[in-house]
Amino acid sequence: MEKQYGLELKPIGIIHSPYQSGQAPYQGHGQKEICQVELFEEFEEGLKDIEGFSHIILIYWFHQSHGYHLLVKTPWDAKPHGLFTTRSPHRPCPLGLSVVELVAREKNILKVKGLDAIDSTPLLDIKPYVPSIDEKNNAKAGWLEGKLRIEKNTDR
Repeated sequence: MEKQYGLELKPIGIIHSPYQSGQAPYQGHGQKEICQVELFEEFEEGLKDIEGFSHIILIYWFHQSHGYHLLVKTPWDAKPHGLFTTRSPHRPCPLGLSVVELVAREKNILKVKGLDAIDSTPLLDIKPYVPSIDEKNNAKAGWLEGKLRIEKNTDR
């Protein structure tokens, strides 16, 4: 990763998924495939107590993203929208973020569902998903309102 303005991104692991370039689902929500998140062994101790969380947030680098446009057409609308109102992987700083279900942990390997990253994607960080902090009941979906066919899971 490039060091610039005092910013240095250091991968902490690698994502293993069945998706090759151009094959990842548009969003991971509802995907049944089990993907593996391999944390480099030097960071394994940082996973202590992660098993208590049903979901985690993965932050990763879209390593095959090249270039970007400030106006983007998406699978959900034929009209172009501002890049920062989309989840396109083609961005000035190509960071990806997924909230995934944590299925299991085996030492430094996390098995997860709901991921949309391609195989060999560099992992930058893991954070716990905390419903009382992360869930926003009054959230709006902007131009995406009514365009997604994703039903909210109300099982708790």
